[in-house]
Formats: sequence, structure tokens, C-alpha cells
Amino acid sequence: MLQPKHANVLSVVGYGLIVSAMLGLALLRALLDWSPLVIGIQGLAVGLMIWGRLTFGLRSFNPTASPTPGGLVTTGPYRFIRHPLYTSICLFAWPAVLANAGLLTLALGVVMTAGALLRMRCEEVLLVRVYPEYVAYAARTKRMIPGVF
Repeated sequence: MLQPKHANVLSVVGYGLIVSAMLGLALLRALLDWSPLVIGIQGLAVGLMIWGRLTFGLRSFNPTASPTPGGLVTTGPYRFIRHPLYTSICLFAWPAVLANAGLLTLALGVVMTAGALLRMRCEEVLLVRVYPEYVAYAARTKRMIPGVF
């Protein structure tokens, strides 16, 4: 079980994995693709990111997963999934990773996803401490895909 005292440190590790993988994909020119399908999915990802950011506000924009004051956000995309910002990162990267499939691009996609999952888990551990109502919220919403995961 992940302990709260380790969650902030591990959340920074998750953040580093996400940033490193995305940077690696960009340097390999594998973060974008000209396929209309990839562009469409990435457009949806950008829309989800903007919707999530506008709903959440600028309360938190840092490498740690420390919860911010202001109450638990359960509106906008947070009504359907607990982590729309990390979901949007994965939704943006994976179509391009698959369109530019190679051993290194796939490995970077896995690293990015692992970082996002680690970060989500850390945030959840910390959120429960600050917002006990997070337990009920988590029971009725999925992490990334409504009704699935």
C-alpha cells in the first residue's frame, strides 16, 4: 500500500516519467502524425485538457501531487472521470505512438503511461487525506475511461 509520506516524492517521479517520455517522443518526431484519425483523436485530447483545466482552474500547476485548497472538483469532465488531465495526455500521445510504432516509441508510450498511472495513484492517496469525500467520489467514477477503468 502506498503511504502518504512517499506519495509526493513518487508523484514527482511520475511527473518526470511523463515529461521525459513526451520529450523523447517529440525528439523522435513521433508525437504527431498527419493521419486524420490521429489528428482527430489528438484534437479531442486537447479539448479534454482545456475542459479539465478550465474546470479545475489554476489552483495547482506543479510537479507534486499535493492537493490544493478549494474543495474537491467533481464537475465538468471530473463528473465522468477522476483524472481528465492525465487521460488527455495519454489520449494525445498513444495515437501518434501507434502511428509511428517502433520499439523505442512504444517503450516511451509505456513509460509515459506508467508515469501517469503512478501520478494518479499518488494523487488519490493524498486526496483522501485532505478530502475524505474522495472515497465516495472514486467509488462512482473511473480513473480514465467512464464505466471501464
